[in-house]
Amino acid sequence: MRTQFPDNFLWGGAISACQAEGAYNVDGRSMTIPDVTMYNKKLDRKITKQVSFTREAIEVAKKDLDDTMYPKRRGIDFYYTYKEDIALLAEMGFSVFRFSIAWSRVFPNGDDTTPNEKALEYYENVIDECLKHNMEPLITISHFDMPLVLMEKFGGWYNRKLIDLYLNYCETIFTRYRGKVKYWVTFNEINMSIKAGPKTLGIINEGFDNYEEALFQGIHNQFVAAAKATKLAHEIDNNNKIGCMVAYFTTYAHTCKPDDVMKMLYDDRMRNQFYLDVQAKGKYPWYMDRYFTENNINIKMEDGDLEVIKENTADFIGFSYYMSMISSADATNLEITSGNVMNVLKNPYLEGSEWGWQIDPVGLRYTLNTVYDRYEKPMFILENGIGLLDKLNEDGTINDEGRVDYHRRHFEAMKEAIKDGVDLIGYTMWGPIDIISSGTSEMSKRYGFIYVDQDDFGNGSKKRYKKDSFYWYKNVIKTNGEDLGDVK
Repeated sequence: MRTQFPDNFLWGGAISACQAEGAYNVDGRSMTIPDVTMYNKKLDRKITKQVSFTREAIEVAKKDLDDTMYPKRRGIDFYYTYKEDIALLAEMGFSVFRFSIAWSRVFPNGDDTTPNEKALEYYENVIDECLKHNMEPLITISHFDMPLVLMEKFGGWYNRKLIDLYLNYCETIFTRYRGKVKYWVTFNEINMSIKAGPKTLGIINEGFDNYEEALFQGIHNQFVAAAKATKLAHEIDNNNKIGCMVAYFTTYAHTCKPDDVMKMLYDDRMRNQFYLDVQAKGKYPWYMDRYFTENNINIKMEDGDLEVIKENTADFIGFSYYMSMISSADATNLEITSGNVMNVLKNPYLEGSEWGWQIDPVGLRYTLNTVYDRYEKPMFILENGIGLLDKLNEDGTINDEGRVDYHRRHFEAMKEAIKDGVDLIGYTMWGPIDIISSGTSEMSKRYGFIYVDQDDFGNGSKKRYKKDSFYWYKNVIKTNGEDLGDVK
C-alpha cells in the first residue's frame, strides 16, 4: 500500500492566458470572447450572475476602447512579467506549471496560412523559462479564450471547419515545442459548454430552433478534435502525454430516498461522466441515447468520427475540483448557494467560502476514488483552490490562514486517496498568483499564494507580494506533502 505522495509527484499551479497575460492588442493578437466580457459588479458576491452574450453586445464591446470594465484585456501583465512571476513560482519549488496558449495570438485571423511568429517566440520563451527552473510546462491548448474571428467567420464549434483549424493550431505548437513540452490538455473543463456555450464553444444563442442541440453538436466536434489532436501529438512525439479535463461537479443525494439517489446518478452522468466516458473510454455512453431522444437532439457525425474517438483516448484524466453539491428530486424547500458556473443546492453539513462555494475536502477523496475506479487512468488535479478577500497589510504581508487551512485539508484528502490506491500523478492549484476571475472578471476574488496589487478596475502598482500561504506551500513541496503543518 502506498502511504505517501510518489517521489516524482508533480507539485505546481495553474493560470490561463486570458486571465493573466493582458496585452490583448499587442504583437498581432486578435480579440477573444474574454476581451468583451465585462466586469460584473455585484452587491452580494455570493450570488454570481453569468454574463449573457449577444452579437449586438459583442459589437458594442469591441468598439469600446476603454478597458476599465473589461479586466481580462489587461490581466495582471503576465505577458511582460512572466520571468519574474515564474521565478517566484520556482522559489516555492514548483515542478510543474500549467498555463495556456492563446489561440488568437498564434492564428489571429483564425484561418491564417502561417502562424504568428511573435506569438510562437513568446510562448517558447515562457516554456524555456519554466525549463530553466526545472519546471515541467503543462500547456492547455484551449482555455476559455475563443477567438472572436472563429465565432464571426464560422459560427464557433457548431461548424466542423473548426476541427481542421484546431488541428492546424495543434500541429503548429506540437511541432514547435517538441522535446520541450510533454504534458498537454486539449480543452479546459470541456463539460462547462452546456452552461457557458459562447464562452467555451463560441456558439451564440441566436437563430437556433434547438440551442441545446447546437451546443451538443459543438461538443461532439470538440470530442473529434481532441481525439485527432491526441493522435497527432503521439505521432509528432511519442513522449507526449495528452489529458482530457472536466470541472468535476461532485454530487450527493440529499436523502436516502430512492428518487434522490436516481437524481444524483442523473446529475453525475450529465455533468461529469458523459464527457469523461467519451474521452477516456472512447465511446458515447448508452445512457445518452435516451437523453438525446427525449430532447430532440440529433448530432451530425461523419464517417470515422466514432472510430477516431475510440482509438485515441486521453493518456490521463485531468479535472478541477472546488466544491460539491447535493441532488434532490424535489428541491422546492431547499436553500440555494453560489457555485462554479451555476447556483446549487446547499449542503447543511458544509461550510462555504466568502463567495458561497461549499468547502468539501472529503469530496475530493470521494471524487478521486470514483473517477479512478471508473476509468483506471492516471489522475491529475489540474485546478483546486479557494477565492478569498485578501488584505495587504502596511508591512507588505498578507495573512491568509483560511487559504492554508483549505489546502491543508484537501492535501490530507489527496493522501488518503493515494492510500486507497488512486494513481494520482500531479496537482496544479488554481491559481498561484492572483489573476482576473473567470466567471465575474473581478480581481477581488483572489486564489493566489502571491498577491498582485491591483483592484477590480486596474488601479494599483501591480507589485507582487508573498502571502503567508506562499511559505506554507513551499514547505509542503519541499517535504513532498509530508509536512502540512502551520505556516513556517
